[in-house]
Amino acid sequence: MQSILWAATGTGFTFLMTTLGAAMVFLFRKQLNASIQRIFLGFAAGVMIAASVWSLLIPAMEEAEASGLPGWLPAVGGFVLGIGFLLLLDVLLPHLHVDARQPEGLHSSWRRTTLLVLAVTLHNIPEGMAVGLSFALAAQHAGEGAALSGALALALGIGIQNFPEGAAISLPLRQEGLSAGRAFLYGSASGVVEPVFGILVVLVAGTIQPLMPWLLSFAAGAMMYVVVEELIPEAHLGEHSNTGTLGVMAGFLLMMVLDVALG
Repeated sequence: MQSILWAATGTGFTFLMTTLGAAMVFLFRKQLNASIQRIFLGFAAGVMIAASVWSLLIPAMEEAEASGLPGWLPAVGGFVLGIGFLLLLDVLLPHLHVDARQPEGLHSSWRRTTLLVLAVTLHNIPEGMAVGLSFALAAQHAGEGAALSGALALALGIGIQNFPEGAAISLPLRQEGLSAGRAFLYGSASGVVEPVFGILVVLVAGTIQPLMPWLLSFAAGAMMYVVVEELIPEAHLGEHSNTGTLGVMAGFLLMMVLDVALG
């Protein structure tokens, strides 16, 4: 029960940050400047790369070795499964990226606004899993402050990048013709999957304890798929794409510092 409560708290914070970002639609009517958008996309990518290593893969290997398994085995296996999971969702779930003309996934008659929200929702899934599992791991090692500090660092890092992410979905929806209120609700709703998947994956980990290393690396693989497939390419669209590169570096450094300083 403690694992679930901690996971709900951590993913609740990241969802709140998405909601606060979506609320920017009440202050601004225009879309984010293209250069600013590239910086935010790159920043999110950097945070997720660092989180995949320090907050997920390294703890996964440590947990596996503590249980007598070779550390690399669940790290590699879970990572590959996470990539496969996101690849499958990417192929099957209809979604539309901002500024894209054609939707991806299976053909559907869903509205453009729904497809835009689903595109962001897709990469919120591994973020929710990552934060939920980190807090569940901290609850299992309640006497060790390092585990909780690492979970807090991850939640803070993901939360910081969720703020501009919320704005990046609500503002384009406003441009699509939705009212500010509906654009806010859709932008906020894109983050609901974080607590949902965060709690679900903790329930699975709690039922079958040896799965924890596999699930941690699963979340890492899913996040890295999002980074390479979506965030980094979109951060380098158009001219002066070095702003996206600098965003990646800034996000990586921030997440690394948070993890080391709080850990």
